[in-house]
Amino acid sequence: MRTEEIPEIAALPLFAAMDERMRGEIFHASFLQVFPPALTLIETGGRADFLHVLLDGLVELFTTNGSREVTMQLVRPVSSFILAAAYTDQRYLMSARTLSASRILMIPSPLLRTTIAKDGALAAAAMTEIALRYRNLVRSLTDIKLRQTLERLANFLFLESQRQGDTVQFQLPAEKRVIASLLGMTPENLSRACGTLAEHGVLISGPTVQIIDRTKLIALARPDPVVDDL
Repeated sequence: MRTEEIPEIAALPLFAAMDERMRGEIFHASFLQVFPPALTLIETGGRADFLHVLLDGLVELFTTNGSREVTMQLVRPVSSFILAAAYTDQRYLMSARTLSASRILMIPSPLLRTTIAKDGALAAAAMTEIALRYRNLVRSLTDIKLRQTLERLANFLFLESQRQGDTVQFQLPAEKRVIASLLGMTPENLSRACGTLAEHGVLISGPTVQIIDRTKLIALARPDPVVDDL
């Protein structure tokens, strides 16, 4: 890590309240790298040698079973992955790959565990990260269990609009095949659903989404203020 990059990294929630000396030890042993798109960073079953912190870019967490592959989560900046495996020294339950050029901080897991045991601020920040990941998991399960496929897509697009500044026109964050897998749909079902959404106030052309009637979209998506963290 270059000296000029340290202030930016030190200000991140995971490190901001740490003891300065211990934070310096972590930074001295860590690596900050830019990875190209479509690069597999970790694989299911591998040892969690590093904690990865995404600073810029987009990362897909996915799992496979034979020839089947399922997207579990899209990781956006600034967020760590997969902290649970790094902290417990367990094998990864998911694989990760970049979907765009991504700048990632890699912290050696043994050093992370040692420092968490010594630094209460880092321990609290790590607990917060794990708690947020758990809440995101509950949100995803709730979405799958309570919404039909068209409703899931509508809610995903509504939340994406909120995430991008409540805009009425935006770009999908990933390829449609990735989004389909994330939402528990086949690419063919997603394609049909995209066409059907025209009746509910949304036009989708390639990666571009345009919300024509927000009221109709919300009526279909039924976003929940608590579950969807609105």
